[in-house]
Parts: sequence; C-alpha cells; structure tokens
Amino acid sequence: MWNSSSMAQFLLLALADRRELQLLHFWLFLAISLAALLANGLILSAVACDHHLHTPMGFFLLNLSLTDLGCICTTVPKAMHNSLWDTTTISYTGCAAQVFFFLFFMSTEFFLLTIMCYDRYVAICKPLHYGTLLGSRTCAHMAAAAWATGFLNALLHTANTFSLPLCQGNALGQFFCELPHILKLSCSHSGYRREFGFIGVGACLALGCFIFIVFSYVQIFRAVLRIPSQQGRHKAFSTCLPHLAVLSLLLSTGVFSDMKPPSISSPSLDLALSVLYSVVPPALNPFIYSLRNQELKDAIRKMMTGCFSGATTFLSSSAEHSLCNPLLVQPAF
Repeated sequence: MWNSSSMAQFLLLALADRRELQLLHFWLFLAISLAALLANGLILSAVACDHHLHTPMGFFLLNLSLTDLGCICTTVPKAMHNSLWDTTTISYTGCAAQVFFFLFFMSTEFFLLTIMCYDRYVAICKPLHYGTLLGSRTCAHMAAAAWATGFLNALLHTANTFSLPLCQGNALGQFFCELPHILKLSCSHSGYRREFGFIGVGACLALGCFIFIVFSYVQIFRAVLRIPSQQGRHKAFSTCLPHLAVLSLLLSTGVFSDMKPPSISSPSLDLALSVLYSVVPPALNPFIYSLRNQELKDAIRKMMTGCFSGATTFLSSSAEHSLCNPLLVQPAF
C-alpha cells in the first residue's frame, strides 16, 4: 500500500510519445498562454485605467480575467515544462497545489459567470432598476462571495483528497493533477464516500446556478424578442450569446468528461476533453466575450495609442536632449 504522506511524486500523462509532437505541444501551449496573458492583461489594464468601464459589467470582467489568468497559470506551465524536458513527473506538494488552485479558479469562474448572467438579466429585463439592484457595494459583495465560495470548495476537496491513503500506484491518466484521477488511486472507502459527499454538495450548488442561468436566459430572450428595432435586438444578442457560448463549452465538456461511460473512455479522448474545459475557455474568454464589448475595445485601443504616442514622445525628447547637450555629443574623428 502506498502512503500518501510518504509519496514523493505523481506521474502525469504524456501529451505525446514522439519527441517532435512533444515539442509541437510545447509551442502550442506557449502560444495559447501568451495570447491569454496578453488579452487578459489588456482587459485588466483597460478596466482599471478607463473610468468609463467602472461599471458592474466592467468590474465582473476584471474578476473574470483574474480567474482566467489563474487557470492558465495553474495547468499550462507544468505541461509545457514536461513537454520540453520530456518528463512526466510532478511532486506531491506541486500536485496538491495544482489541484487546489485549479478548483479555486474554476469554481470562482463558474460563480462569476452566473453573476454576470444576472447582470445581463437586470440590464435587459429590469433596466430602470439596474442602478439599484447592482450598486457598487452589491457588486463587491457578490464578487467576494464568488471568490470565498471557490476558495472554500477548493480547500475542502483538496484537504480531503490528499488525506486519503493511496494504494493504486502514482500514475495519473491526465496531463495535470485532477481530482477524479487522484481519487482512483485511493483505497479508503470512508474517505471516498466523504469526498463524494462534498462532490454532491458542489453538484447541487452548480445545478442551482445552472437552473438560474437557464431561467435568466429564457427571460432575456423573451425580452429581446419584444424589442421593436432590429438593431436593438442585434446588440442584445451580441452581448448575451458569447456569454452563453462560454458557459456551454465549460459545462458540456466538464460534465461529459466526468460522466462519460467507461466503454468510450480513452487517453486521447480524456486528453482532448481536459484541454477543452481547462485551457480553451480561459484562453478564449477575452476574445469571444470581453473583446466583443465595443466600449472595452475602444478603451484598449485608446490605451495602446496613448502608450505608443508616449513612447514616441519620450524617444523624440531624449534624442533632442542629447543633440542639444554638448556633453552628450560624441566627437567625430
């Protein structure tokens, strides 16, 4: 029997067997992570610097970008390291940290997306009460509740899982440390049942959020279809459909990955599904949701234009100063 307290490391699933494909995965993950870092960094900077974006939706977008960055930085760097150095190991402590932060950021992101659905519902169905229902203090409390619930959920699952004795080796069938694959290594029936109790509570909470999202979007689409102008309907749909697309991708791939029958399970399918729900949504959120916001795009364009003009002005003034200062002029020989 393996003892979880004495286990030094876990073995992760290799992304590919051939060295060329491993390097290809490294460059692919590098491109995804750089794109996610750049896009989410631009969103954070624009929302923080532009007072026009100091709205409830801008505040929630800022929080969503933080969770996206957290998700990418939790799973992708270790996968890139293993692909580049042709290794599959991760330390016991590193695995526990990866499980905790992945659950923390993914749970918080799901709760934030639920809150953002409520924001869209109030904006479209109750526009006259928007300022009252979504004041600055209310938005701060809802965001704090999302982060606190995600933290508590991650802490309970991680503490319970890594307190279980492991008797099925140390090989995980996943490219990062994920809760279901670690539970498969456990030989403690009481701890297993306790973990399933935590999962049941989390599933009920997620189901409640899902029902609320479905109800909200039914009301939103009913209100949108009553808008007389085609331009108004298009604007409303353009802000809601990307949000629905992000939620659908996140929920469908995550639920199918955990609930699929063993008969169709395979390492390649598990790997593809895990990438779809752990890497793709955080990387695409800025592009299919945030960057479709015209005010946000204008703020980013204004910020980048200001940075470029400031850099040009600084270089020009430095050059003029060096030409006018005789001490900085180098003699020509």
